[in-house]
Amino acid sequence: MTATRAGFIAILGAPNVGKSTLLNQLVGTKVSIVSPKVQTTRSRVLGICIEGDAQVIFIDTPGIFKPRRRLDRAMVAAAWGGGADADDVLLLIDASRGIDGNTKAIIEKLKKSERTVTLALNKVDLVKKPALLKLAEEANQAEIFSDIFMISAETGDGVADLMAFLTARVPEGPWLFPEDQISDMPGRLTAAEITREQLYLQLYQELPYSAAVETESWKEQDDGSVRIEQVIYVERASQKGIVLGKKGSRIKSLGEAARKELEEIFERRVHLFLFIKVRENWGDDPERYRDLGLDYNA
Repeated sequence: MTATRAGFIAILGAPNVGKSTLLNQLVGTKVSIVSPKVQTTRSRVLGICIEGDAQVIFIDTPGIFKPRRRLDRAMVAAAWGGGADADDVLLLIDASRGIDGNTKAIIEKLKKSERTVTLALNKVDLVKKPALLKLAEEANQAEIFSDIFMISAETGDGVADLMAFLTARVPEGPWLFPEDQISDMPGRLTAAEITREQLYLQLYQELPYSAAVETESWKEQDDGSVRIEQVIYVERASQKGIVLGKKGSRIKSLGEAARKELEEIFERRVHLFLFIKVRENWGDDPERYRDLGLDYNA
């Protein structure tokens, strides 16, 4: 009988390099929200997949950058915490941006940790081959990368080879999660994250960074459906109008898009009700940090 294997692989990188998109591609389904805006991921998200005799647990971490606010500090601390706890580290670089200031700082900190790291250059479909080779050469000078992969998390190109390589590095041991589990995120938090994703996608002002979503009520219905009530917290009364939209059009659109996605994820009918509340300085509320699994004092 072949011995089972299981291990954690942390996906690190600067904001908006495609970590959540890659996680979803690796797992084969959506476990982490994605948007074109930076810092969409606020807390650690696990994506669990089975490859042969191995259970590979990917840790999608918030983007690492120079923090300015308390929430920023907590997010960056969560990212480094995920990396420290993992069996292996995968650094993701946006090939179209190259090694920017945030990525340089990450590489320097990884150097100090004396860990061997796997590097994946993402979005290679947007960059010509000579530039890619030059970028790989530049990255190699850091002398911490055991292997370099060129991928497109969006299209899936090169992801299978990366997955096979990472799977081979997972240590022997019993599986850590049930075979059919794809994430450790509770349903209530998943539902809140999907609605928050719609805030990012549908509102182009700075509002999403000042907004939080909380699932207040989850009620199983007799017909097998679920009734979910959520509160969208904003920091100022003026932001409430932005989320509502003209005659309630925006919140209706947010709710419809989130409900549709939740029905696909949970494979059942969902009745979603959204409410908006003003809570000044929610970003300084310790309870919100606990809900996100973040350290308020980071």
